Amino acid sequence: MTFLLSLMPSIWPWLVLISAQLAALARRTGIAFSLLVLFISIASAIGLMSPTAIAAVVFSLVGAALLPHLKGWPAIVGHLLLILWCLVMGAHLLPGFNNLKILDQVQAGAGSASFTMHLNLDKPMVFFAILLAWPRMQRGKTQIKPTALLVGLLILPGLFLIGFSLGSVQPEFTVPPWWLVFALSNAFLTCLTEEAFFRGYLQSAFAARLGDAWSVIAASLLFGLAHFAGGPALVAFASILGLACGLGYYATKRLWVPVAMHFGFNLTHLFLFTYPGPL
Repeated sequence: MTFLLSLMPSIWPWLVLISAQLAALARRTGIAFSLLVLFISIASAIGLMSPTAIAAVVFSLVGAALLPHLKGWPAIVGHLLLILWCLVMGAHLLPGFNNLKILDQVQAGAGSASFTMHLNLDKPMVFFAILLAWPRMQRGKTQIKPTALLVGLLILPGLFLIGFSLGSVQPEFTVPPWWLVFALSNAFLTCLTEEAFFRGYLQSAFAARLGDAWSVIAASLLFGLAHFAGGPALVAFASILGLACGLGYYATKRLWVPVAMHFGFNLTHLFLFTYPGPL
């Protein structure tokens, strides 16, 4: 808590962004986008986003809002452009976003590799674009499929066992002083965005054409491939994690379920194992 409070003069705008995300998850769409406009205004005023970046976000959100009203080829092209835009934002390729570095070459524990973390401005915009372009993400009828949910939940500890057996992680109990700011960033700026894109959007869209089983597999493999920069092992691990989260979404049709599974996995990794890997 002390570390988080010490960062508050720099990170407080992100609390507005997180509030917008929470309002969206609670289906308070008007409040969510009002808070998003406030956040973008603050980010512009204090130099976190350039005019070019703001224009790109506004243009993309307007385009995303029009997508549900398109049919045929215009809809297909529109969704392909949206996917491309989401990938660009997720990879931080669009200039003009001054993502704040809050952890620089830190170690979770003595046996953990060092890593750097930013509070992102660009990647969370994906969540709001998906919300506009694919509103059914929040409208699915809840029909719990307990077997699929249980299998998804069991995959998570199984993934740690696989990682341990291959030497990719080692047991290491630690609670670093920066864990709370890590948790806020990971839950809202990373997990929520990624699950909205891969599960709420892609998996849901695939299901209409491929069926439920293949949609889970396809979205999981794409989630793994999105981690290609970390090497083949990370692609495999991420695909398995995607499978678990995909089953969670399939079993409940509620976005918060795969978000909670993804975040719970990452937080367990931080507290109980070498993060992001051993030295």
